[in-house]
Amino acid sequence: MQVFAPAKINLSLKILRRRADGFHEIETLAAPISLCDEIVIHKRRSGIAFACDDASVPAGEENLAVRAAALFFEFTKIEPAVSIHLTKKIPHGAGLGGGSSDAAAVLLALNELFNTRLSRQALVEMAASIGSDVPLFLLQSAALCKGRGELVVPVTLKRKLSLLLLKPAFAVPTAWAYSRWQEAQQIPEIRYEAQRFGDQTFVNDLERPVFEKFIFLARLKMWLLDQPEVGAALMSGSGSAVFGVLRESADATSLAQRSRVELDPELWTCACETIA
Repeated sequence: MQVFAPAKINLSLKILRRRADGFHEIETLAAPISLCDEIVIHKRRSGIAFACDDASVPAGEENLAVRAAALFFEFTKIEPAVSIHLTKKIPHGAGLGGGSSDAAAVLLALNELFNTRLSRQALVEMAASIGSDVPLFLLQSAALCKGRGELVVPVTLKRKLSLLLLKPAFAVPTAWAYSRWQEAQQIPEIRYEAQRFGDQTFVNDLERPVFEKFIFLARLKMWLLDQPEVGAALMSGSGSAVFGVLRESADATSLAQRSRVELDPELWTCACETIA
């Protein structure tokens, strides 16, 4: 069985407060995009076998896809017997939710492969125990997420958004970004305020702490906002990916090439679009 695990972008991300359990209360509008990891899952005689084309991806319990499979078999009382092959397209540490999406895709695939007919609520409960972002990807649509991210309500975007993603070679640790939220200061001349483009508002409260340390990401955002093809620009999640929302008839390939020339020749770029 082959399944696809889409990345996501956060169109808005507001941090409301720090919770007693150490997490942060958030409100975020997230949307899946056409950039996807590819996962092939087959039954086998016994055990959970995992392989990935990216050697930097962990293969043990720290891998969310493996953790999802183990949790599925524990919950259903089925003897573990599956192989998982992951082809990575979504960069790590980008704020695009790749690991969480892989976990959700594995849960959905195993539910079908083993014909267990678990309810959506049962899958959501498993997903929430794996990670805050995982329930979002079970919906396979845009969603408004609250709590620590696990309370999800599907929404329909009024229109599809064309995007250009830019990511430098470094990653941003999510836990670190949240831990710096209250103390961080704004950098002069960097735009943090909410942007309105079309019928959507774009804002991310994590830009303040992340930009303070990773100033190149602030530069990426401001560079995008200076381009005539771009209607809005924002960091996704805790970074390090920044996306530009493209105007109609924008040439994403030309814009990507220009970004590598003017900013960083090693910059990872991806032209994509929202899919729900």
